[in-house]
Amino acid sequence: MIGLRDLYYIRLGTRDLDGAERFTTDIVGMQPIERTEDRLYLRSGKQHHSLCYFNGDPGDHAIGLEMKDWNGLDEAMAALDAAGHACIRGTEEECRDRSVEDFCKFQDPTGNNIELLVRPHDANRRYFPSRDCGVISLGHIGVNSTDTKQDEDFWTSLFNVRVSDWIGPAPLLRMKSVHHQMALFPTTKPGVQHINHQVESFDDIMRSFYFLQERQIKIVFGPGRHATSEGYFLYFEGHDGMVFEYSNSDRKIIDDEENYRPRQFPMEPESFCVWGSKPDIPEFNA
Repeated sequence: MIGLRDLYYIRLGTRDLDGAERFTTDIVGMQPIERTEDRLYLRSGKQHHSLCYFNGDPGDHAIGLEMKDWNGLDEAMAALDAAGHACIRGTEEECRDRSVEDFCKFQDPTGNNIELLVRPHDANRRYFPSRDCGVISLGHIGVNSTDTKQDEDFWTSLFNVRVSDWIGPAPLLRMKSVHHQMALFPTTKPGVQHINHQVESFDDIMRSFYFLQERQIKIVFGPGRHATSEGYFLYFEGHDGMVFEYSNSDRKIIDDEENYRPRQFPMEPESFCVWGSKPDIPEFNA
């Protein structure tokens, strides 16, 4: 079984790096780290970067996951190849681009681009947000899935990934003791469905709610409170239509993994928000 430590970064293609930089810094509150002719690196926590925009198709996304065993990349690649998921090892140039010592890339059954990271670089300076948004870390991502059962089986059979809860057919998955780091949502194509950042408090969520309203940013869900993680949340539409979320939803899971029971919630709005907020997000209304 391939051990994963954490979600480390997301890579998104865009035709407008200037627009991506304006939105992620002025609105989301991320810290710009480096800008080149065709790259934009942004930080929201302790890693070198948690989001990279590159010149390319806005539908071209990749997810970077840190491995637990930094000596286990060859074994992981062999296991994935044997399971029918061909791996390609990153070149030295690609490693520099990602600020990692080594990595491989492959696709999950839906066709999402996944990268397994060896010794990803940590920040040598503290994270300093570009506005007072309360962001403390990259939290989790929503991932598109054309077959959630097949993708769930892929993650839970080949990796140390566990189901925390289900909402309808959508599993919420974790690789450590937080509630979830990936959520698989039924749709028709691969890609990142939303990007979550954890904030310090509910006050940060409400401050951002009014901040976003004043700047006429489209709120697509919330403010609200999740039935699954019990966290407060706010979703809003961003650059190239990507949905961003603020929440403090990554509550801890009981340490006794053997006795933890995932819950099955129905696929209806109340399962996403116990307060009654209705999502304007297609995957949440499947």
